Amino acid sequence: MNYWILKSEPDVFGFDQLIKEKIATWDGVRNYQARNNLKLMQVGDIALFYHSNIGLEIVGEAKIVESFFQDPTTDDDKWVAVKVAPIRKFKKTLQLSQIKADDVLKNIALVRNGRLSVMPLTKTEYSHILALIS
Repeated sequence: MNYWILKSEPDVFGFDQLIKEKIATWDGVRNYQARNNLKLMQVGDIALFYHSNIGLEIVGEAKIVESFFQDPTTDDDKWVAVKVAPIRKFKKTLQLSQIKADDVLKNIALVRNGRLSVMPLTKTEYSHILALIS
């Protein structure tokens, strides 16, 4: 199992929208590194959902329910999408400022390359984030 962070602006596609839809296509990614991360996702992988621009916080947890396929928002076959489903919305969020201040998390991709919309996490980083949110 792998762990990921999926970033979206909450006014474009927020975690509440994912909960409402139950299963959603994670599409529209036009960055090669993020695309390569989508290609690595497997059914059952876990993703933390991060609200970018507004909130700057991890707000929920989702799972990958379908591995990569042609992105339906383009005819260009080099772009892919995955399907995700919500697991839970966190009662407490984890702010970007808290992540940056934490010694275990200060070097994760979210901090090093904040423009990526799909980023890997190690199991240790994932577990540490859950501990901070609990």
